Amino acid sequence: MLTWTSAQATDVGAKRKINEDNLLSRPDIGLWVVADGMGGHAAGDVASQSVVNGLAQLKASSDLADFVDSIEDKLLLVNHQLRKHGQEALGGRTLGTTVVSLFFIDTMGACIWAGDSRAYLFREGELSRISHDHSAVQEMIDAGMLTHEQAAYHPHRNVITRAVGGAENLYPEVRVFTVKAGDWYILCSDGFYNELPEEIIAANLIQENPEKSVQILMEKALAKGALDNVTLIVIRVNEA
Repeated sequence: MLTWTSAQATDVGAKRKINEDNLLSRPDIGLWVVADGMGGHAAGDVASQSVVNGLAQLKASSDLADFVDSIEDKLLLVNHQLRKHGQEALGGRTLGTTVVSLFFIDTMGACIWAGDSRAYLFREGELSRISHDHSAVQEMIDAGMLTHEQAAYHPHRNVITRAVGGAENLYPEVRVFTVKAGDWYILCSDGFYNELPEEIIAANLIQENPEKSVQILMEKALAKGALDNVTLIVIRVNEA
């Protein structure tokens, strides 16, 4: 039997006037979510809050597949609601948000996401990405047209190819994996990982508890300039 503890933080950053990021931390049911809204005031923050509010309604489950289906159904519903709100209240404007979520049931985990907010796993000294960005530059990296270093400065680096509210049809991606005692996980918005290289994240993640990890990582991200909103959740898995 595994248990977990988590901590979280969000910051408006140094340049933005409003925080369009939102998060949900429910270690009691093994669910964590980060959403990064797009579209400016009264749009991006509304979109990310809608995702968090929708997923906050989910009840605990002992069936991984059922709970993943519930997350997907909720995201599809919010996608429809955001499209409708944009048409009716914002003159046809698009309001959207990325989403990345983790769900654990004992030794099984699932990551469900759309957009470029990320989930990372730190296991046995190595940081790896669970999610795969839905972005224009990631598609160019996958096609061999760009290196990761070039992508960081590409003019289209902020263009995402999937988002809740971004199109009539939403296709969340799902990845299922094994959860182990000693694992550390991070959920974050691009405002976090764009400030800190993965080697810096890996070097500072392991602390005495997730609260300390979040404090140190957030301080380092803000010290880099924080051009965007910065949000992260850190989860540690323990033996019961």
